[in-house]
Amino acid sequence: MIIVSACFLNIKCRYNGEATPYTWISNWVEKGLAIVVCPEVLGDLPIPREPCEIQNRTEGHFKIVDNTGKDQTKAFLIGAEKTWEIAKIVNAKCAILKARSPSCGFGEVYDGSFSGQVISGNGVTANLLEQNGIVIFNENQEDDFLKYYNKLSIEEVL
Repeated sequence: MIIVSACFLNIKCRYNGEATPYTWISNWVEKGLAIVVCPEVLGDLPIPREPCEIQNRTEGHFKIVDNTGKDQTKAFLIGAEKTWEIAKIVNAKCAILKARSPSCGFGEVYDGSFSGQVISGNGVTANLLEQNGIVIFNENQEDDFLKYYNKLSIEEVL
C-alpha cells in the first residue's frame, strides 16, 4: 500500500485552501493501491491556515511556526504520528508526499525564513515515516517511484 498526500487528489487541504492535483498519483488511489492522508489536517490544523516552516533546527530539536510566529509544532507532531499509525495499519511500503512541506517534504524543505529559500532536510511526517522504513517520493519523482514500485512483490504491494 502507498501513502499519498491528499492535496494530490484535488482535495483542497493545503495551507492556502488549494490542491495540487497529479493524475499519475491519483491513478494509484483509483486502483485501490493508495491511502490518502493530510498530516496537517490530521493534526487539527484548519483549512486554510497560515503557512508554516520549520525553524531552530538543531540535532533532534526544531520548532514549526506559522508566518505570524505562532508555534504549531504540536499539531505537526500529532499529524505525523497519526499518519504513521495509518501507514502501519495498511502495511505501507512507500509514500508519495508533497515536496518542501514542513510535514511532507523529503530531502529539502523551506528554510524557516518565509523567503522561499530551501535547505536540505525533511518535514516531520516524512522524517517519521522514513525512520520507520517507509520509502519516500515526491510529486516530481514519478520515474523513480515507478522503478521502485515495479520491483515490489504482490505481497508487498497489497
